[in-house]
Amino acid sequence: MTAQKQGGSLATVLSWLYALLLALPLYYLAVSALKTNVEIFTRPFAPPAHWLWGNFATAWRTAGLGQALLNSLLISAVAIVLTLVLAVPAAYALARSDNRLARAVTGAFSAGFLVPPFAALIPTVILAIRMDLFYTREFQMLFLPASALPLSVLLLTQFMRTVPRALVESAALDGAGHWRLLFSVFIPIAMPGLVSVTILQLLTFWNEYLFSLTITGTGPDVRTVQVALPTLVSDATNFGVLTAGTVLTLLPVYVAYSLSSRRMQEALTAGAVKG
Repeated sequence: MTAQKQGGSLATVLSWLYALLLALPLYYLAVSALKTNVEIFTRPFAPPAHWLWGNFATAWRTAGLGQALLNSLLISAVAIVLTLVLAVPAAYALARSDNRLARAVTGAFSAGFLVPPFAALIPTVILAIRMDLFYTREFQMLFLPASALPLSVLLLTQFMRTVPRALVESAALDGAGHWRLLFSVFIPIAMPGLVSVTILQLLTFWNEYLFSLTITGTGPDVRTVQVALPTLVSDATNFGVLTAGTVLTLLPVYVAYSLSSRRMQEALTAGAVKG
C-alpha cells in the first residue's frame, strides 16, 4: 500500500512538472506581448511594468492580420472538408478490402511519406501556373488536401478496421448498402479518428508556410497569417508587437483544438460505454 502511495505521489509530481513545462512557454509568450524590447530581454519572466495592450492593435494593423486570419480560416476550412470528403470513402474501401489491389493502394499512400515537401515545390508551382491559379487561395485549397491524403487515409483506415465484423454483417442483412454502412456504422465508430485527423490537419494547414509563401503569395488580399506575421520583422523589430501578433495567430487554433479535443474525448467515452 505504501509503495502504491509513493508511486501515486511520484506520478502526481511528474504530471505537475509536465504541466509546468507546457505552461511556461505560453506564459512567456503572453507576458512578452505586453512588454517593451528592454523588458523582454532584461526581465523575461517578470510581469510587465506597464501593460502595453496597444501592441496587439499595432500588430493587427501593421501586418493586416484581419484579412490574413480570414484567408487562413477559409483555406484551412475548405481544405479540411475536401480532405475528409476524399479520405473517408477511401479509408472505408481499404478497411473492407483485403486483396492485392487494396494492399497496392495502401502501399501507394504509404509511399507519399517518402516525398519531401520541398521536392514537390517546383512541380506544384508549374501546375499552379498552367491551371492559371498561381497566387490564388483556390489552388492552396486544392493542394493542401492532396498533400494530406496519405496520412489521413492510413489513419482512418486503421480506425475503420476496428469496426466489429458482426455489426457490419448484421447491418448488411438488414439491407444496408455501402453508403448507409459508411454513415450509420463506420463513421460513428471511427469518430475519434475523424476528430484526430481534423485536429492534425488543422494544425498542419494553419502552420503551412513554404507553399503559402510560394504559391499563394504575399499579396495583402490573399496571404495567410504565417506569411503576414514575418512582415513585423525588420531591422528595428518591436518584439512585443511581434509576440502580440503571434498570440493573435495562435488563438483561433487554440480555440478549435480545445473544442475538437473535447469532442474526441466524448467520442472515445461513448465508444467505451457502448462497447
